[in-house]
Amino acid sequence: MADRLQDIYARLVAEGELTADPAQLVALPALEDIRVHLEAANTRKRGVLGGLFRKPEEVPCGLYMWGGVGRGKSMLMDLFVDNLGIEEKRRVHFHAFMQEVHTGMNEARKTGVDDAIAPVAAGIADQVRLLAFDEMQISDITDAMIVGRLFEALFAAGVVVVTTSNRPPDDLYKNGLNRQLFLPFIEQIKVQMVVHELASPTDYRQDVLGGVRSYFVLHGPKARSAMDTIWQELTGVVGQPLVLRVKGRDVVLPKFHNGVARVGFFDLCGTALGAADYLALTEAVRVLVLEDIPLLSRSNFNEAKRFVTLIDTLYEAKVRLVCTAAALPEMLYVEGDGAFEFERTASRLREMMGAEWGA
Repeated sequence: MADRLQDIYARLVAEGELTADPAQLVALPALEDIRVHLEAANTRKRGVLGGLFRKPEEVPCGLYMWGGVGRGKSMLMDLFVDNLGIEEKRRVHFHAFMQEVHTGMNEARKTGVDDAIAPVAAGIADQVRLLAFDEMQISDITDAMIVGRLFEALFAAGVVVVTTSNRPPDDLYKNGLNRQLFLPFIEQIKVQMVVHELASPTDYRQDVLGGVRSYFVLHGPKARSAMDTIWQELTGVVGQPLVLRVKGRDVVLPKFHNGVARVGFFDLCGTALGAADYLALTEAVRVLVLEDIPLLSRSNFNEAKRFVTLIDTLYEAKVRLVCTAAALPEMLYVEGDGAFEFERTASRLREMMGAEWGA
């Protein structure tokens, strides 16, 4: 018999891979219960005609695990998915999943169907019995209008959902346009999923960054090497692109993993992005590794304005910033229109350099 998740967790603690956390331990039984149900149903399906029926008792409630950043939600979900003994499972970032849904719906519309959501939901349910989402957030009205009907179909098909989020269900799409149309989805979550707060007092991501410089006046190979090191310490992976859908356009983060994004200055400030795009970024990203901030002046005034808006948005959302730049904050923008106003941005950059920022 396979080890319980609690036993695997204890072994990782004993081996020094993890630090024991009472709040994480409390969350493990809910994940283990889902694992046991799915694996038991998987065994029964191997019998004669087993694949034709899925009994209600074989479909456990999912789990909506929410809490502050860096508390270990993604780590626990990965532990669960990696040790779940079924093949029909998928772990994906929520924004990436919704981007795939939009693409699928566009393809379905080309066939002339009246309801583009139904074939997309059916296709997903044919492939997976478990969907594990990282960072469920709803910031786009198009997603808000789709997600309720999509998940209603997935739940009806017996798909189990496990997700992490930085906020409780009642705060999803908070203050969003036509939010009353979104409220039935919140009720679906409460019926179909166990809502569990991971109330750990420790921010482990902050611990990783606590002794790390966050602002580097570097360029070229040295800058890239410094960011490579920090990226590996934070993620340990190569990272995959993440596409955020905002008001019908795509915002591409070239590298992303578990709430950490790595982008170049011109990825975010060199194209026509604005406050809504940066707000969507803060919904998905808790640590931003931003490379190659140049000197700013009247010659790149538009890029400078976008950079000011980006920093303001990161600051208000308490997103941790790690960056390379051509100069110290006070020397980034010393002449041209907007130089005086940039003093506030320089001050915020200085504050964000502090070891306790975002704690």
